[in-house]
Amino acid sequence: MKIRTILIPVLLAGAAYGGWRMLNNEHADLSVDAVTGANPTIAEPKKRLLPTVKVADVVGWKAGETPVAAQGLRVNAFATGLEHPRWLLPLSNGDVLVAESNSPPRDGGGVRGWAMRYIMGRAGAGVPSPNRITLLRDADGDGVAEQRSVLLSGLNSPFGMALVGDHLYVGNADALVRFPFKPGQMKIDAPAEKIVDLPANPPGHWARNVVANADGSKLYVAVGSATNIADNGMDVEKDRAAIWEVDPKTKAHRIYAYGLRNPTGMAWEPTTGALWTVVNERDMLGSDLAPDYLTHVELGGFYGWPYYYWHGYIDNRVEQPDEDQRQYLVRPDYALGPHTASLGLSFAKDVKLGSRFASGAFIGQHGSWNRRPFSGYKVIFVPFANGKPAGKPIDVLTGFLDDKDRARGRPVGVIADRTGALLVADDAGNAVWRVSATDAAASGPAPEPAN
Repeated sequence: MKIRTILIPVLLAGAAYGGWRMLNNEHADLSVDAVTGANPTIAEPKKRLLPTVKVADVVGWKAGETPVAAQGLRVNAFATGLEHPRWLLPLSNGDVLVAESNSPPRDGGGVRGWAMRYIMGRAGAGVPSPNRITLLRDADGDGVAEQRSVLLSGLNSPFGMALVGDHLYVGNADALVRFPFKPGQMKIDAPAEKIVDLPANPPGHWARNVVANADGSKLYVAVGSATNIADNGMDVEKDRAAIWEVDPKTKAHRIYAYGLRNPTGMAWEPTTGALWTVVNERDMLGSDLAPDYLTHVELGGFYGWPYYYWHGYIDNRVEQPDEDQRQYLVRPDYALGPHTASLGLSFAKDVKLGSRFASGAFIGQHGSWNRRPFSGYKVIFVPFANGKPAGKPIDVLTGFLDDKDRARGRPVGVIADRTGALLVADDAGNAVWRVSATDAAASGPAPEPAN
């Protein structure tokens, strides 16, 4: 009976996946480049009963393999043998914290639910969550972490981390918590102190990123939607698809911005001091829609989800509000291509990769599972001028797909280490990569003015 209980869902999931492949031969008509930038091409929607499915099977990195760095850059493994590393936090003493994490358990039943779990498993996203934060230490400064320790365990799908004063804040899937902590510690034994509960049932988009403002008086927490387009009604989406502002002293919170389907990476733009985020957009409109995007975040800003995408295109699959809300929309600043799963975000202020990468944003694109052909699976750099995107993106780190379109890895979080190198969390490759400049790139000519 136990074997049958296990086999039947697996067989049904496999059959459902096979059926999806037979029924879904939809293919992109536009290049990723055409759906990238301040003025992307927005195609006509191709409404799908089932999402387009194209999964990059995860094969991992063979011994000696690394991603491919852009000209003038080099890459090495900062740490390997991790377990689904998703997010990173650099500390003042040079240590690096890595959240090893994955989705909480999901209860989605039916053939579709089984099929989705099967697909995510093939994509490397089906492993149980390690639920820990690991500390990595490069004590001898050679660009490789030779020491590691479990700083925290027993968490609940931890993701974002922020150090404010003598407290480490952690975004669990269901709560923002904090622990007493000072750089130099290798382990935290104190219990968690809850700051605020976060909506987590159903898990949906579960990753809760956390950033602090300059003086640490406010924390900003990304809370993604429960579903694709409010499929189960807006009551399930209460306080979701939003960025929260939390006062860590009073533990009060408010919605800072909303209509953001799945905001994940957040960072402060150094020229203007504005908060920016990368957002994963909706599915089942075809391989060309809708573009993920990079945008500044306004207090009270409405960005369209679930009713609209890319500043006012109506999603007719969603029951529309009584009053047209498009007059209240904030226009996203920069499209990042369809289904690229752009998650990581870090500005170049503390990164020293040469003049080409002196002003702009580094973005980790986790990669598509629902576009033909694939999109993402790389780290890109979006140049900025005067606090705004200016020009087409530059590939920084590629090679995550092999010549058979299998995934060696999938990049997520991106941060600067204390030397100015870029660290990249690779959750499918179970590694953290370190991208640094060659001597020639570091001392190269000044960048040309942006057009």
